[in-house]
Amino acid sequence: MERLMSSPGTIERPDLLDSQNSGGAHWIVTVFNNEVNTWDEVVFILMAATGCDEEEANMETWEVDNLGKSVVHHGAQKECEEAARIIAQIGIRVEVSEE
Repeated sequence: MERLMSSPGTIERPDLLDSQNSGGAHWIVTVFNNEVNTWDEVVFILMAATGCDEEEANMETWEVDNLGKSVVHHGAQKECEEAARIIAQIGIRVEVSEE
């Protein structure tokens, strides 16, 4: 079977279009490991702060525990700051930064 090639065109990437429409600001929440909080505490607070399910919270907690940190949320600045505020309530070091 022969493939016909069309002339090159522009491929629109929704993620880039979304960032242009929102002023280009994408923010992340990074959680850092500590020796104080239990696994279950971290899973619970991630679920409460970010709305993720238990499976995702467990994967992110594994990253925190084994890699020293994990990006646990992506979103608008205010949304990320609120998630970080909730996470920090149990003594976890958390950082909000622009992607």
